[in-house]
Amino acid sequence: MTENKDIMLIPDEVIMNQIYYIRGYKVMLDEDLAELYQVTTGNLNKAVTRNIKRFPDDFMFRLTDDEFKILLFQNGIARWGGRRQAPNAFTEQGMAMLSGVLSSDRAIAVNIQIMRIFTRMRQMLADNTDLRLEVEKIKTKLDNQDKNMEIVFRYLDELLEKQEQPNPPRKGIGFKPDNF
Repeated sequence: MTENKDIMLIPDEVIMNQIYYIRGYKVMLDEDLAELYQVTTGNLNKAVTRNIKRFPDDFMFRLTDDEFKILLFQNGIARWGGRRQAPNAFTEQGMAMLSGVLSSDRAIAVNIQIMRIFTRMRQMLADNTDLRLEVEKIKTKLDNQDKNMEIVFRYLDELLEKQEQPNPPRKGIGFKPDNF
C-alpha cells in the first residue's frame, strides 16, 4: 500500500505540463509517457507496435515532421543525439489503452493519475462553461453598445458638418418697395 503512494508522488503539474493540444486532441508524447512509466521510449513503442490493433488513429498518431519541428521550437533544444523519427502522440483513450499493454505497477499507477488529471481538466472546463457564457453575453452587449456609440458619433459628425457650412444669405421679412 505504501509502495503505491510512493508511485503517485509525481506532481500533477509535471503531468499537466506534458499535455499538448495537437490536431484537436489533448495528447501526451511517447517520450514523456516513457519517462513517467520509467521505461525506455523504445520499449514503450515496441509494446505499442506489438499491439498496434489497439491504437487506431484517434488513440495514437505519429507527429508530422512540421509538427515535430514546431514542438521542438516551443520546448527548446532536443536531447543529445535527437530522435530518428517524430514521436507518437497518445490521446486520452490511447493512454488508457497503454495501461493494458504496459502492466507494471508503476505504469498502472501513473495511468490512473493521468486519467484523473484528464477528468479534472474536463470538469474544470465544464465548471467554466457558465463563466464563458456570461463573458459572451458581456461581449455581445459591448458590441451592441459600440454600434450604438458609432451611430451617435456619426450623427454628431453630421451636425458639426452642417454647422461648419456657411449659411446662405436670408431674404428679409416684410414688404420692400422697389422704388426706394
